[in-house]
Amino acid sequence: MNIYEETKFLINKYNISANKNLGQNFLIDENVIKNIIQVAEIDKNDLVIEIGPGLGTLTSKLLEKAGKVIAIELDKKMVTILTDRFALYENFFLINEDVLQVDLNKIIKEEKIANGNVKIVANLPYYITTPIIMKLLEEKLNIESITVMIQKEVADRLTELPGGKNTGAITYCVYYYAQAQQVLLVPNTSFIPIPKVNSEVIKLNIRKEPPIKIQDEKEFFKIIKASFMQRRKTLINGLSNAGICSKEKIKEILYSLELSENIRGENLSIEQFAQIVNSLNKNKLNNY
Repeated sequence: MNIYEETKFLINKYNISANKNLGQNFLIDENVIKNIIQVAEIDKNDLVIEIGPGLGTLTSKLLEKAGKVIAIELDKKMVTILTDRFALYENFFLINEDVLQVDLNKIIKEEKIANGNVKIVANLPYYITTPIIMKLLEEKLNIESITVMIQKEVADRLTELPGGKNTGAITYCVYYYAQAQQVLLVPNTSFIPIPKVNSEVIKLNIRKEPPIKIQDEKEFFKIIKASFMQRRKTLINGLSNAGICSKEKIKEILYSLELSENIRGENLSIEQFAQIVNSLNKNKLNNY
């Protein structure tokens, strides 16, 4: 039985359909599954945390390769299927919760994975991709990598270099925490029901150290976010409108860095953002 036949069988057996509210689309391309497993470099020494396993199509292959798979699934209908399907697998553990509410650091610590050989794999729903990626990065989990399939357009932003044509605020966050690469374009015909857009498999290898040194990480990302809130505005207007600093102060900083007053956030490198943040913090200290 191939993956397409298996998927149709499960859909008919459990009388289910894809939940549009949860962004469900069922993967039916065996080559994509093989590529995800290969790119994630899963072996028996790994703990894999799979987000949104759905029918368990990818899960079954992960269980063959990994030492243990912890699957986090919100949909109770899928939980029933997963429980039935993998009841005899000793290396399968299921959590029926919203991943955004799960304490992943606690799970990893309880598994006593000392060497960081924890890998996250997921076919993420389009509507919640960014919050999940941000959670995985900002919580600074003791993990090696994140291999996910996401909407092509979002993949372009996540894997872009800061200052590139597809740059968004999240680009800088991803670059700060990980080395990102696009792995495989997945056409929409690889799913049922067929979504309107194509997908992309990307891999984020978590950095051991950030690529830059900043004095205030929270302020760093706050300023980046503010600079993209009104994308067509200059950095000066974006930061002043967000109440971060006066136009005069940001003009002084841009002048000291030999940057144009008309520059936009999307044109800045991550190093230039760091210089701006460090300059602002230095000014705050001098004012005390």
